[in-house]
Amino acid sequence: MDPRPIGVFDSGLGGLTCVTHLLRVMPKERVVYFGDTARTPYGSKGVDTIRHFSREIVAFLVEHDCKAIMIACNTVSSIALDDLRQQFPKLPIVGIIEPVVAELAAKYQTEQQVKAAVIGTKVTIESGIYPRLFQEALPGFKLASQACPLFVPLIEEGLKDHAMMDLAIHYYLDDFLAEGEITDLILGCTHYHLIQERLRRIYPKLNIFSPANAQVEALRQVLTEQGLLAGEVSEVEPAGENLFYASDLSGSYRKMIADIVQDQSAKIKFKNLSL
Repeated sequence: MDPRPIGVFDSGLGGLTCVTHLLRVMPKERVVYFGDTARTPYGSKGVDTIRHFSREIVAFLVEHDCKAIMIACNTVSSIALDDLRQQFPKLPIVGIIEPVVAELAAKYQTEQQVKAAVIGTKVTIESGIYPRLFQEALPGFKLASQACPLFVPLIEEGLKDHAMMDLAIHYYLDDFLAEGEITDLILGCTHYHLIQERLRRIYPKLNIFSPANAQVEALRQVLTEQGLLAGEVSEVEPAGENLFYASDLSGSYRKMIADIVQDQSAKIKFKNLSL
């Protein structure tokens, strides 16, 4: 048993959607979260820059004695996961892409007439990691891909419920989904979970998959295998608090935090911190 916290990070606040699920599934665990809101979005930045930012954040989480890292960011997982594992070889690091690909590839082995696609940031889509991993797990399976670079800026600006979001959704996805006859859509960015219901309303026949569930299950398996799960919480040794950091806390970010955690009993209080 290991009472140390789990480190979670994202380019912004979209990763909180993974944290809320993690705390529901593993309520005895503690979290140290870092959202790099001052430098978001990562999806339009260079590969070396993203890797540098990611190393900085993981080093910060290591300073907080985190026992494992959960990357709640598809962009980082797509291009920096191997680099981070090399930089921190003794630290269990779980990305967000591999678990959902493994889960869906197993599902698609027994299903017919599935035409799946993934949407994500420019960096994630250009990395080609989703199609490559699907090909490795399920040879011959074709996965369509579409970059939606405006989604994250709109969400981070607190405009996820604005008419501009609908315009962006129609712009990127109407022709793409229709031409490909897509039946299943993977949300290849943790921010996109926040517009999931909007996507369901616009495309009611579409099956939509968010990778957070598969990632949390993969993390739980790693913690179990390595004996790192937290023990029972007692009055003598109560669990420590969850810590949440952001590199910038503007008014729109504070509103976004409230929107994400409104269904949670635990209050999330962010501390402003620049790396």
